[in-house]
Amino acid sequence: MTEALEIERHRAAIARTDLSRPVRLAIEWAIINNDTTIFDYGCGYGGDVERLAARNYTCAGWDPYYRPNTPHTSADIVNLGYVLNVIEDPEERRAALCQAWNLTQKVLIVAAQVLIHDRSNAKIAYGDGIVTRRNTFQKYYEQEELKLYIDEVLQVDAVPVALGIYFVFRDETEKESFRALRFRSRSLTPRVRTPSKRFEDYQELLTPLIDFVTERGRLPVKGELAETSRLGGSRHDAKVSKTGAQTEILLEFGTFRRAYNVILQATDEAEWDAIAYRRSLDILVYLALTQFGKRPSFNQLASELRQDIKAFFGTYQEACQVADKMLFSLGKPGVVAQTCKQSKIGKHLPTALYVHVSALPELDPLLRIYEGCASRTIGRMDNATLVKFYTDKPKISYLFYPNFDTEAHPALHTSMQIDLQNLGVVYREYDNVANPPILHRKETFVTPSYPLYERFAKLTRREEKLGLLKNTRTIGTRDGWQKWLEENGVEIKGDRIVSK
Repeated sequence: MTEALEIERHRAAIARTDLSRPVRLAIEWAIINNDTTIFDYGCGYGGDVERLAARNYTCAGWDPYYRPNTPHTSADIVNLGYVLNVIEDPEERRAALCQAWNLTQKVLIVAAQVLIHDRSNAKIAYGDGIVTRRNTFQKYYEQEELKLYIDEVLQVDAVPVALGIYFVFRDETEKESFRALRFRSRSLTPRVRTPSKRFEDYQELLTPLIDFVTERGRLPVKGELAETSRLGGSRHDAKVSKTGAQTEILLEFGTFRRAYNVILQATDEAEWDAIAYRRSLDILVYLALTQFGKRPSFNQLASELRQDIKAFFGTYQEACQVADKMLFSLGKPGVVAQTCKQSKIGKHLPTALYVHVSALPELDPLLRIYEGCASRTIGRMDNATLVKFYTDKPKISYLFYPNFDTEAHPALHTSMQIDLQNLGVVYREYDNVANPPILHRKETFVTPSYPLYERFAKLTRREEKLGLLKNTRTIGTRDGWQKWLEENGVEIKGDRIVSK
């Protein structure tokens, strides 16, 4: 009989130099904020606990080996980061998940190592590092396998945030608000073009209403407008009115509509209409993607989202019908390819459309839903720069160019390709590739509102004038580009082309 190995779980702990990916994502999405308490269940060396405390978050952590005397404490946010994959006993693994959930008051963060594929079709592990020390146990999940496991054990609907990372919400309304937020575009407040005396007199009073309509794309209903207002001074040095913004505006104008009419006198109404239209599309994208799970009832939505739907669509049923029609149209042959072809945003190649992530909200809603089919299930790759829409196959790729803004022709660092038929993931790193692909014509990936658009376009015009972009067969890689520059007797320094 073979003697069983004694598993040394504590040796799987990772000494990090920064916050772990799950915790970083929770902060980025405001799941963790200064008002929440945090408990790290299975914290290992306690790196996350110490770094969160250094940032003035309220947190504690327990680990059976490194911090065994810390009591199990209920908290708003509980982190179960890369714990499930190091527990070799299935019953104990299940118990750990349940115990962490029992401590959770708002959101449980679950992260585990997942298996993906590289281009050689070999399976590789993806996560915060691969532990291969002797006598440690590592269970590598498939992405969907991990979700099914969490859902089955806890009887929940876990929300994918990234590969191997899920948020599990206690409150259904908060879960749906988070999902809707992920597909929400940002709007800029329209500029004051024709300031009237009446508008200038009331501008400070109207600021909360301006902010609300910029955010929601509609007028508030009673009780929605923040019960604070700014009386003199800058927006950062504001005083709080005793009566509140809503009361003051209604006392002065009678209705929000009349107050809004004063705003329209000084701004371009078409810009406000564009905000409302973009917001309605955000809702359609969100609702279309709820088809992939259990669509929430109207009452499970946050009150502000319910009011959005009433304002833009009249009824929840009507909004869902429009969203479903858009989603189902993606199943028709050629729809994605044709929509990509007609896109005025992004760089067009024979079999793909490349778009900067900042431009996603400006895309045709069909493409936003199509991209959402991938990111809703898998989560976008960390720090993705570009999204590649394949027009000849049901696939999407996320591409990371770490120096997109700062280098004239940045090199590809990482790619993650998702097959939308089977949700298979192919991941590849180019950081150590001798001759990685590089980008040209960076302005074509972004919209004209991108801060560096004109700088990108100016360089492209100079390169075109010198004929540097005509040899498309060889300039797509770093070595090929450098060789072509040498043949033309020039080099690029920053945004300048100089003769050698």
